[in-house]
Amino acid sequence: MFGINHEERQEKTSMNTSVKFKTAISTLAILLALTLGVSSVAFAQSLKVKGVIISRAGNSMTMKADTGNVVVLLNDSTDVQQLQGALKARKKEMSMAALIPGLACEVQGTYNAQNQLVAQWVRFTGEDLEQAQSAQAAVHETKVQAAANQAELKQQADALEAQNAALKEQQAAITAQQKEIAANKAKIAANSARFGELDQYYILDEVTVLFGNGVTKVDPKYNAPLLALAQKAMTYNGYNIQVKGYASSVGSVALNQQLSEERANNVTNILVQQGHIPLTNMLAPGAMGESRQVGSDKTAEGQAENRRVVVRALLNKGIAGTELPLPSTK
Repeated sequence: MFGINHEERQEKTSMNTSVKFKTAISTLAILLALTLGVSSVAFAQSLKVKGVIISRAGNSMTMKADTGNVVVLLNDSTDVQQLQGALKARKKEMSMAALIPGLACEVQGTYNAQNQLVAQWVRFTGEDLEQAQSAQAAVHETKVQAAANQAELKQQADALEAQNAALKEQQAAITAQQKEIAANKAKIAANSARFGELDQYYILDEVTVLFGNGVTKVDPKYNAPLLALAQKAMTYNGYNIQVKGYASSVGSVALNQQLSEERANNVTNILVQQGHIPLTNMLAPGAMGESRQVGSDKTAEGQAENRRVVVRALLNKGIAGTELPLPSTK
């Protein structure tokens, strides 16, 4: 009788141990499934990032945020809006062309497998956009002045070299050196014309569209060169199209500002609708008004030169790379 009770106790103990083991395994499986589920949801969760755009190339831009640099991918479904009003409650639909370096903005999106933030929407204020545009203009003017100073210094250095050579050598040697200097200057001038530099870009092509007095409609004769510029630009990866409209100083400042804006917009429409340039490759059209007059407004010829839109096909130097041959221009 005592033996039977002992065997029954052993059998019950073994069954209890088995049940406890299976319960522990089931609990671990449930916890693992919950952990994986939470991780998947967290990975796909939308995030908001605030920062400043430091570079832009096609549908990709890099932002400087508090946590470091973030690569943002734009696509056709990305919603770009400008916040308006004191409470920023009103929103204005904007083109992706407004996303320029120096713009402070907020982006919401999800990270892909390459740790790039795929943007669902981008928001910024009109004040931030104006500041970014002003900063770009200032940077460009500074670089132009620096290039002019550099050219002047080089000219002075060349003159000193020629003078030193004249003191040391005979007239025949001086003549030969002058010919060599002239040849070098010609090569430099040719390279400058071929590789026109604007900020951080190469100029692939350029077209100037002229307008009549008070006219904003594009003359059909400019369609062919505009479409040719678009076709040439699309042979490069990461290109951008820049459009800037101008007016003569005849008339009111407000009217001339409006004319320059409408001219730039009409040229942009041709490039987008007929040239099939994606909006992600268009920089924001610039309405320059009466600024940067190229002709004298005291003459009819000068006024005609000032009523213009300048279109440039640009290629970022970083995208062009150092191992590839530099792009040629007109």
